[in-house]
Amino acid sequence: MDNSSEDSSQQQQTESSVKDDQRVYFVPYRWWKEAQDSAPSDGKSATLYAVAPAPSYGAMKLINNIFSPDIAFNLRREEESLSQSQENGEVGVSGRDYALVPGDMWLQALKWHSNSKVAAKNGKSFSATDEDIADVYPLQLRLSVSRETSSLGVRISKKDNTVECFRRAYRIFSVDTEPSRIWDLSGQTALFFSNENNNMIKDSQKQSEQDLLLELQVYGLSDSVKNKAKKDEMSVPYLNGSSLLMNGSGGGITSNLTRSSSSSFSGGSCEAGTLGLTGLQNLGNTCFMNSALQCLAHTPKLVDYFLGDYKREINHDNPLGMKGEIASGFGDLLKKLWAPGASPVAPRTFKVKLSHFAPQFSGFNQHDSQEVLAFLLDGLHEDLNRVKDKPYVEAKDGDDRPDEEIADEYWNYHLARNDSIIVDVCQGQYRSTLVCPVCKKVSITFDPFMYLSLPLPSTSMRSMTLTVIKSGRDLQISTFTITVPKDGKLEDLIRALSTACSLESDETLLVAEIYNNRIIRYLEEPADSLSLIRDGDRLVAYRLHKGTEGAPLVMFTHQQIDEHYIYGKLTSNWKAFGIPLAAHGRVLKGSDVCSLYLQLLVPFLVQNRAQTDEHNFDRSSTEVCTETEPDDKRVNGFPVSIAEENAAEHLDMEFHFYLSDDKAIAKGAEIVMNEPLQSTDIPGRLNVLVNWSPKMVEKYNTSLFSSLPEVFKSGFFGKRPQDSVSLYKCLEAFLKEEPLGPEDMWFCPGCKEHRQATKKLDLWRLPEILVIHLKRFSYSRFIKNKLETYVDFPTHDLDLSSYMAYKDGKSSYRYMLYAISNHYGSMGGGHYTAFVHQGADRWYDFDDSHVSPISKDKIKTSAAYVLFYRRVEET
Repeated sequence: MDNSSEDSSQQQQTESSVKDDQRVYFVPYRWWKEAQDSAPSDGKSATLYAVAPAPSYGAMKLINNIFSPDIAFNLRREEESLSQSQENGEVGVSGRDYALVPGDMWLQALKWHSNSKVAAKNGKSFSATDEDIADVYPLQLRLSVSRETSSLGVRISKKDNTVECFRRAYRIFSVDTEPSRIWDLSGQTALFFSNENNNMIKDSQKQSEQDLLLELQVYGLSDSVKNKAKKDEMSVPYLNGSSLLMNGSGGGITSNLTRSSSSSFSGGSCEAGTLGLTGLQNLGNTCFMNSALQCLAHTPKLVDYFLGDYKREINHDNPLGMKGEIASGFGDLLKKLWAPGASPVAPRTFKVKLSHFAPQFSGFNQHDSQEVLAFLLDGLHEDLNRVKDKPYVEAKDGDDRPDEEIADEYWNYHLARNDSIIVDVCQGQYRSTLVCPVCKKVSITFDPFMYLSLPLPSTSMRSMTLTVIKSGRDLQISTFTITVPKDGKLEDLIRALSTACSLESDETLLVAEIYNNRIIRYLEEPADSLSLIRDGDRLVAYRLHKGTEGAPLVMFTHQQIDEHYIYGKLTSNWKAFGIPLAAHGRVLKGSDVCSLYLQLLVPFLVQNRAQTDEHNFDRSSTEVCTETEPDDKRVNGFPVSIAEENAAEHLDMEFHFYLSDDKAIAKGAEIVMNEPLQSTDIPGRLNVLVNWSPKMVEKYNTSLFSSLPEVFKSGFFGKRPQDSVSLYKCLEAFLKEEPLGPEDMWFCPGCKEHRQATKKLDLWRLPEILVIHLKRFSYSRFIKNKLETYVDFPTHDLDLSSYMAYKDGKSSYRYMLYAISNHYGSMGGGHYTAFVHQGADRWYDFDDSHVSPISKDKIKTSAAYVLFYRRVEET
């Protein structure tokens, strides 16, 4: 057959395939009319609608704009007919006229426009271009019949559409700017005014009692700025002399291309004609589903099964199944993914079915790939269960029989009720042993499993940086970085920091959090969780002497004048600076407070050597070297009564002291040097606010006590030190004996009471396909967290023989990795991809619609979430 005959045959197949396309296309009327004017009229009538704003008045309009940001408008049916408008020559003049056309009419118009563009190119047959394909996107409308029989209410909701589609819809239907009209040539809206409307609502899967969800395929109305990623997803190569076959299934435009050595594949950089390297379009936060589907779609036995005659095994009557919808939807999708030369597939039909039977996955929110995987495996099993009439089976007691006999009995009971390709390939069995802590009763059961959920051992550590200030005669400011358990307590931090700074036996640490140069809280409860401390916090640990009864802890916060311009006017206010300083001291009068503060500031004085010698200060040291008699009583290196030392000579210095609350806000008048201090509200602690004059700011080097690092700062390209654990360690943690939690008490048949028994799991029977879920997401009452632990898993030789409680001598316990579901980012968001093995050492990265090769040494990352292994038979 020559090329022209092939083109003619494929052309006929194209036209035949779109006859079954029941979708409605929303296109510019002018674009459709240009094609229509050059072709014989089919005589189809059209209904004309004027687009009008939805009625809302006064305050209601404001409320609707704030609390209901959806797009709402009315379609008012006009009496003017299509023929009359064409005679008047007014159709599409404004550029705000649109048409609703069925799939065959859209294709005919598309063919006309394409052929007109390529007419000068040797008469090649019709082929949709990349831009034509990428320019089609779905838009969900909710329609309701108004009280007026000639009007339809329309609402476009953010919940029903992706962000990008909703943004485009807002631009199209800006009814407040200029009027627009819609011509319905599909006949879909006319059904709303007939008795058939009731049947449509009944058959709809996503609708309320008041409205019906209608999907439009929008064409020719994209933004001028293209989303390159989306365009890459939808790109379809133009093959030499071959035409494009379109089918309307799946709600998208799927292209079946003849294999060609010159074509690209799946919008990625894969070799041409390679089967199975087809991407899945992201419909809006559906990467979690795409990742799980790609892993299942590359499971060897499942591929062979679903590419064969699987529908004869669909169990439509299983009350636990989905009437075969999940199995048929998955089978149809898998065939598209394995079609020769397939372009990225839009899994809309499958997503609709999934959302119908599992509402938790409806909408466009991000979900968990392991959760959708668990639902799919269970749903496929029930849809394909070969057992039509499940017998009632009651497990018998062990009665001290051999475990091998009991295990086979449990397995046979399970197979009597569950028999499908999923059971054949994916299900194994483990032994569960419960022991009563009181009567020592032992209960052994054998349960099936579809996958193993392995915990990540609690080896996660956290690096924390703190500033330690040693007050008193040897004032020092030092920075220490320590390592503590992520789930540790404050006592773990104190213990690690005490070791790092060589804390003496007569010293203690007081930890405080600093924000905007003020203390906002003290960390004093040893049992407080370290998770309450964020990476961006700034912590100071004050190193204080014990045994300071009668000498309160004085906390000094510094302030200076901050001048800045506001609207051209110079304004000034007091602003805190530097790290608050602390010291114990018996302060009785204002002069005691002043002298204590001046002693703390000694290391920061800016003065020449002569002055340093005169005041016994060593400028090169950060120590206070005040000379006193050996027999003076001291607290933290200071004399008991500092005021009697040399406070008088400093009274002329321009410091002003105020008592403050624990937030460093001044209360009351300024402290008078020779008058007794007022009582403090906090026993054992005195908060003092110190105002600095510009003269004092120049006299001291404040930069020495102004630098305060964050608890953890990775830098622009830096990362946290990564924790690492082997997959075998995760398995050992899963199989470890542990007590049941208080909420999982076991009813002991011996004691006849609920007991907190110990539980031990053992692997008994392994499946051909072993799915391993790494439990990266942890939940507590207040905190949701993702563990970024790097799990070192085998790729070629996962040997589980040493972990088996029973070996039959026939089965192999060695496995090879063939797929990985990855999660990047944080909890509640991030992005899912899949790595898939495609023979030899070839691996591919499936990132939604983009498929590209990836080197074997890059597949092991801390993003690995679900691992897929297949059994390797012993040679």
